[in-house]
Amino acid sequence: MKAAARAALLRALEARFAAHPVRHRGITWREVAARLADRPASLAVLEAMERTGGEPDVIGAMADGRVTFCDCAPESPAGRRSLCYDPEALERRRENKPAGSAVGMAAELGVALLTEAQYRALQQLGEFDRKTSSWILTPPDVRALGGALFCDRRYGQVFTYHNGAESYYGARGFRGRIDI
Repeated sequence: MKAAARAALLRALEARFAAHPVRHRGITWREVAARLADRPASLAVLEAMERTGGEPDVIGAMADGRVTFCDCAPESPAGRRSLCYDPEALERRRENKPAGSAVGMAAELGVALLTEAQYRALQQLGEFDRKTSSWILTPPDVRALGGALFCDRRYGQVFTYHNGAESYYGARGFRGRIDI
């Protein structure tokens, strides 16, 4: 990553961090900046999250000093929508194939899809996906039967739903996270 792009990304991350202190109580930007300075590969992941509309922000810290970044865009990231669930579903789809899959794109970006528990925890930090929905990591037993799970927030509640893994919708994407 070129110096100018790196500086612009760090400014955007710091501004977002300052604007949303409830997401990362007890964590300072200084701590986050120190972690990022030693991990240029992680900056590339955060840049990809930013570029695809994720608006990554710190949502917590781990006992070992790592910090967790998660997509905190109000709606499912615009650059990651209209995707089926995983590469297997993409391969099986015969007509009107989407451009890709959530699991496949997450791997390309270097992030993990949120679990249902992680999605619900994120919703404690703000209101996300009030007009969109996001694929979440689906348990193997559900996926083995051809299904996949997604979540959204409606009527002040967080809902988990199911759909065929091959389905895709213009308002459904995915949120990712990375521990740095």
